[in-house]
Amino acid sequence: MKEEIKENLHNPKKLEELYQSDKSGFKNSFNEIYEEIQDEAIAQFWYERLNYSAPGISWGGKGDLPFILIASLIAGFIAKLPEFTSIEEVFFYPRNIGFIIFPVLIGYFAWKQQFDQKKLLLLTGILLFAICFINLIPENSESQTLILSCIHLPLFLWAVLGYSFTGNRFKDTHARLDYLRFLGDLVVMTTLILLAGVILTSLTLGLFSLINVNITTFYMEYVVVFGASAAPIVGTSLVRTNPQLVNKVSPIIAKVFSPLVLVTLVTYLLAMIGSGKNLYTDRDFLFIFNMLLIGVMAIILFSVVETDKNDRSRLGIAILFALSAVTVIVNGIALSAILYRISEWGITANRLAVLGGNLLILCNLILVSLNLLKSIKNNENLSKVEQNIAFFLPIYSIWTVVVTFLFPLLFQFK
Repeated sequence: MKEEIKENLHNPKKLEELYQSDKSGFKNSFNEIYEEIQDEAIAQFWYERLNYSAPGISWGGKGDLPFILIASLIAGFIAKLPEFTSIEEVFFYPRNIGFIIFPVLIGYFAWKQQFDQKKLLLLTGILLFAICFINLIPENSESQTLILSCIHLPLFLWAVLGYSFTGNRFKDTHARLDYLRFLGDLVVMTTLILLAGVILTSLTLGLFSLINVNITTFYMEYVVVFGASAAPIVGTSLVRTNPQLVNKVSPIIAKVFSPLVLVTLVTYLLAMIGSGKNLYTDRDFLFIFNMLLIGVMAIILFSVVETDKNDRSRLGIAILFALSAVTVIVNGIALSAILYRISEWGITANRLAVLGGNLLILCNLILVSLNLLKSIKNNENLSKVEQNIAFFLPIYSIWTVVVTFLFPLLFQFK
């Protein structure tokens, strides 16, 4: 390796090939002969490239760490609000689970984007309206619209967070895709933080049990709750200030999971046919089927936006196309079952909400599939696919507004 490096100092392509063939061997050999070749400009470049040490983890500017601590305390306090007040947990958590995390994240990005007073008032007004609306809906355990509002409210807050994230660029396709990439990175980082928290919790409780000190109740009710509430906030700060931590991990996850999900989905469809389950009459099975559809749709979108622009092989795009095509079939089956139930038993809030969501997903999937197919045939990049994804994000947001805030009024809170 040493001799090959010396012989090809003025052949950049060959040096890169040597490096890619054995990175660790190339680095060791290069460093051993560096003193002999250090006068060469190309050698100086490679030395800096091979021995560059990335900076440590950054917590952002001087105001970031205090903000994270205060925001984490606020999130934990909101999570414990029923304990500090007379609000019942069964009333509070289904309606307000989204308000534990989203408002502080919205505030974080509004601060980072330096929103003016008008935009801050707009965000504050939206959040206050959402809080008042969801908590003023009459309590009724059999109300379909209440359940739908509770399910869709976090999705609405997700859309508001997207507006806060993109700032003045919320109409820009790239800004919307950056938001999706951020969410993917945030999921990875938050999961790692929570896994570390689980290990720490097990270790802490185990150590205290050895000395017969029982801290389980206090630890679970306060440390775990506040820690879990803080995890997405800490994860957000780490992702934004240290993009190098996970920006290589998310594309790998997308690349690995896409074929696995495709195999799983095809196998599931075949098993479903053999099981004799009837989507048209089994309501619970239809619900699970739709959750599967939404999950796979999310994986497709995540995979597209996380795929490295410089590593979009035809095989990878073909897998994404196959996955999206199979998901179109799944969507078609679910849609036919929903239409059958509406024709047999009439329109309800649940059926209309699922119908609207499935139609949006179906349209999005068909466009994504067609553009993926064009990318394969014409060896094009995925820019049109990304444009389709970005185009549909506001439409999904509008639908969450309709279901969350208009359905209860249209169906008279039933």
